[in-house]
Amino acid sequence: MSEEEKNDEPEVEVDVELDVSEEDTPEGETVIEAVETETVAVDGEVVEEELVVEEVVVEAAGSDLPPGADLEPISVEPEVELSAEERARLEAEEEERAEREASESDSDDDLPAAPPAPAKIAKDARFIATGKRKRSVARVIVMAGDGKVTINDREFEEYFPRARHRTVVNSPLVVTGYESNVNISIRVHGGGISGQAGAVRHGIARALLEVDSELRPELKRRGFLTRDARAKERRKAGLKKARKRPQFSKR
Repeated sequence: MSEEEKNDEPEVEVDVELDVSEEDTPEGETVIEAVETETVAVDGEVVEEELVVEEVVVEAAGSDLPPGADLEPISVEPEVELSAEERARLEAEEEERAEREASESDSDDDLPAAPPAPAKIAKDARFIATGKRKRSVARVIVMAGDGKVTINDREFEEYFPRARHRTVVNSPLVVTGYESNVNISIRVHGGGISGQAGAVRHGIARALLEVDSELRPELKRRGFLTRDARAKERRKAGLKKARKRPQFSKR
């Protein structure tokens, strides 16, 4: 571009002004309005005046109250100390509830579509088996009947008041369909209440094999024929205590 063409161009002047105004609202907030105006002058004459920016900023006015003072406080109930009996009762209820939910959540694929037809048992027939779990031993006698179970000459519900233990004992009968076709007489001793329930289940499963050998695959698959051999270690002389050994040292 030549110097003559440069001289022929009009002179342009740009002037920018920023107006800021504050206004207090009834809610105690401050509204700040910033308006930026651009004025364009060509050869000393105003050609265009344009509003470029209009911004409104709302800020909370200063207050003596801390943030969140208008919120309602959350009420916290004081903790109540429970006695040992109440804690044990709550733990037992929670355990039974968890077992019940676990049994209900089992898929239908784990159970047979229909239990096999129970075999006919002669009225004078007796099928005897021994079940064990840990230190518990159960002597089981299965005979024809209508589903009555006695344990140590006591009623089934009286000897095992917890539903979880009754479910464990009845599981082989329910799986095979013999829960209402046989009477069972049981003598059990040793161990604790859970160990005795497992020993009775083991004995019932083994007695049902004497009734019908075709039940073995189903009982074996569910683990009813497996003996739980865990037991408390016997006391030994020469140790720090009855069962406590010195710490092993490799070197």
